[in-house]
This record gives sequence, C-alpha cells and structure tokens, in this order.
Amino acid sequence: MNAVKLTDVTKRFGQVVAVDNLSLDVPRGSIYGFIGPNGSGKTTTLRMIMNIFYPDSGRIEVLGGPLHGTCTDRVGYLPEERGLYKRMGVRDLLKFYGRLKSGRNVSRQVDSWLERFDLADWGKKKVETLSKGMSQKVQFIAAVVAEPELIVLDEPFTGLDPVNADVIREAILEMQQQGRTVILSTHDMNVAEQMCDFIFMIFKGKKVLDGTLASIQDQYGSNVLRIGPENGHLLVAEDVEGVESVRDFGQTQEIRIKPGADPQKVLADIMRQIRLKSFEIAKPSLHDIFVQIAGPKAREDSHA
Repeated sequence: MNAVKLTDVTKRFGQVVAVDNLSLDVPRGSIYGFIGPNGSGKTTTLRMIMNIFYPDSGRIEVLGGPLHGTCTDRVGYLPEERGLYKRMGVRDLLKFYGRLKSGRNVSRQVDSWLERFDLADWGKKKVETLSKGMSQKVQFIAAVVAEPELIVLDEPFTGLDPVNADVIREAILEMQQQGRTVILSTHDMNVAEQMCDFIFMIFKGKKVLDGTLASIQDQYGSNVLRIGPENGHLLVAEDVEGVESVRDFGQTQEIRIKPGADPQKVLADIMRQIRLKSFEIAKPSLHDIFVQIAGPKAREDSHA
C-alpha cells in the first residue's frame, strides 16, 4: 500500500509549468528520496503533497485519500524555509506544536527529544537565542514530536555539522523502523544513496528517475572507472581513446567511459601513461547520473 500516490499531477504558475503530468507512488514504510536541481519542481511537489499548493490537474492521495481534515494531523512537515515562533521558549513551543497536531499532552515526548538532541538545558530559553544548528534540530523535533505516520522532510541536514547530521539521520532511520514513511528531499547525493529505499528525480517539472538505486544504476550501465594515481594528482587526459569525461577529485579521478568502449582497454591505455595505486570498474554514482541528466553538457545537448 502507498503512503502517497500522485496521478497525472500538473501545476502551473502563470505560463511556467512547474510540475508536468507527474505520477508517483511512495510505498508505506519506505524512505523515499526526492532529488533534482534548484527550480526543478521538487519543493512544489512537496507542497502539493502537503496541501499548501493545489494541483491544476491530476489527483493526490495521502495515507489512503485526499489530504484534508484530520488526515493532516497524521503528517509531519519540515519545510525548506524554516519558521519558529522566536519569542517562545523551546519546550513550550514544542509542546504547543505537538498538542496542535495530536490533540494530546506530549510533554514526555518533548523532554525525550530534547535530551536526545542535547537540548535539555535549552528548554526554557527563547528560540531566538539558539544557534542555527540548534534551531534546525528544534524545527525537526516540531515536525515529528506528534509521532506522525508520514514525515515530509525538505533538506533536513542543511546547516548541520557532521555530529548533528548523524543525530538526525539516526532519528529518521529509527522512525522508519517503527513503520513510518519518510519523504526526504536532499541535494546531497551521498545521503540519497545511503538512506533511501527509492529515489525519485524531477527535472524541468518531469520525472526522469524513479526506483531503487540499483535499478537506476543499471539503466546507466557499468561505465565508470575510478582510479587512484600512485603519485597523487595526475589527471588523465580526456583524449584517451574511449574516455568520455573525467571528474578530478584531487587524489582520485572518476572516468566515464564512452558507450561501446572496452573498460579493460581504457584502463590498459591509462596504465601506459601513469602508475595506479587503485582502480575499479563500477556503476555510476548517483552524483554522476544527476550530472548526466541535469549538468551543463545535458543542457547544451537539449539546446542543440
């Protein structure tokens, strides 16, 4: 059964088609990744799921039906634009949000989350006194403290250091283990690869990817060669026969091989130029696939 189902959904703003005939199924109990470049229609789609925007055509079902009435209390939302009542105390604010959503006293849950996120000593402080990272954690707690069935998170890791990002990540995975569904919008391809059961990519309002990471990678073949030159930063030239492009990471390079070229021959030709300390023939990363779809070369080809 699906937690969210979009059928032929279109949304326009004037002459701009932000979302174009989009159909999507989000299975219950999954972590479903939303990716796409800025302006692709990603946040517009999330806002339609949350009933903030209404589609011009098509149908959206959330938790088995249209999102209205008490159904909205079963959904938690962390928006891209953060917003908290800055003059309220942290604990009072979270109790207010939780009671607003659930209709019950959530003091125990609030104290548990504050302790978990190392914010217990800040419970009586006003929100305006918090650092950016602290505010981000409070905003996350506000989205989940009522224990919703569906949690929609728009860039939940923005502005967090690695330690606090791990705290949020662990909380998301724990909620999934409890049977909840998480829609996770992110620009971090590593997060999408590591956390998401399914990945959806929208580009220029249209769905261009939808499936598991393995199924998406299979579509793009095993055409990536990752190498580590023995003497560090020695960039492989793109004019090596069979090489389509090279991404340089300093100590390693990621080489995309042209369709039909033999990876073993390309590797042999490279090894005639430089000595390698490591190499692997691999499937493309989600980052590489993203760039293939939405990068500068893809935009040039679309205008050719």
